[in-house]
Amino acid sequence: MATIRDVARAAGVSVATVSHVINGTRPVAPETAARVRRTMKALDYHPNAVAQSLRTRKTHAIGAVVSDITNPFFATLVRGAEDAAIEAGYSLIVCNSDESPEKEDRYVRLLRRRRMDGLLISPVGDGSSKAVRELPEWKVPFVFIDRRAAGIDADAVLSDNVDGAYQATKHLIERGHQRIGIILGIKGATTTEERLVGYRKALEEARIPVREDLIAYGGYRTIGGMEWTERFLAAPVPPTAIFSTNNLMTVGVLKALARHRIRIPNEMAVISFDDLDLGELFQPPLTAITQNPYEIGKVAMRILLSRFAGEEGREEIRVPVKLNVRRST
Repeated sequence: MATIRDVARAAGVSVATVSHVINGTRPVAPETAARVRRTMKALDYHPNAVAQSLRTRKTHAIGAVVSDITNPFFATLVRGAEDAAIEAGYSLIVCNSDESPEKEDRYVRLLRRRRMDGLLISPVGDGSSKAVRELPEWKVPFVFIDRRAAGIDADAVLSDNVDGAYQATKHLIERGHQRIGIILGIKGATTTEERLVGYRKALEEARIPVREDLIAYGGYRTIGGMEWTERFLAAPVPPTAIFSTNNLMTVGVLKALARHRIRIPNEMAVISFDDLDLGELFQPPLTAITQNPYEIGKVAMRILLSRFAGEEGREEIRVPVKLNVRRST
């Protein structure tokens, strides 16, 4: 394996010159720099990233901890962040907390040990894991994505959850529904709490009583959507519409309704917060609140990069959502 000394010897320059070419720490004549790079390529020399990070205190790597990488929403969000990172010369290291505080704690600490330059994080629940609570003490920039941790003043890029849930519930009310079952995610998560606010706001505005027996928590999982749909159907007076507040739970809702041969929307209207890629291909096509996860990831990365550049302040950006009315309502 070639060393920096081998490169210097073959290129006819000093070790210091090779180091300056690699790290950009001092101007090097263009023809000399080009010769050094050709020599590095010919010898298949790759700088030691760990040693570089110790010298420069920069790894040019950013960590991202998302709560469920199997959810297409988060996969698209990560893609937006990655594209913005690569454009700026950074790599993105992605960890999946799987909605587990223990995994979240482990991965945040791992990324800290690996000396990430910054962090994007979608906290589990209300962000009460010890590692998340310690983030402000880390002295490394971080941005909350999709959700934020309660009580931590930090940059955040989120969907307009209250408005999206309000639009969805109001749409169902305008379709004549009054018994609207809502399946929320994890108690304490800001997405859950904000979508509940929007749901309540639309009902109260229409003078429809908020019924606690129509408010459920499916944990942002397909199985949660299935189980609560089964419970709604088994109720003495079932709802006439179900509002599922994430795409995985919506899949569970549709599976349960199909199992019982419930016709949509004739016997049960369905609306989803977060569109499914194949939503238009369902029969009937699915009415949904469409988010923009790619934009969330891209904007969050841009904020993080601005903090690297020394820009100060705190931003909370709400990315707009849109009601797409199809035929499931």
